[in-house]
Amino acid sequence: MGMKDQFQEKTEQFQQQAKQRAQQGKEQVQNRGRRQDEDREHPQRRRESEERFDQDYDA
Repeated sequence: MGMKDQFQEKTEQFQQQAKQRAQQGKEQVQNRGRRQDEDREHPQRRRESEERFDQDYDA
């Protein structure tokens, strides 16, 4: 395999990784928005979630 082929293969790998990271970022933003909507609709559930987080963090 020549240097040009190796370079092209690496470039394609980096592009694929960038696409995956972009997709993960989009999903995280969507999930964050969904979670905020749920928190507004169910404040008690949010409080319970925060309490569980605090307990996990303290342990």
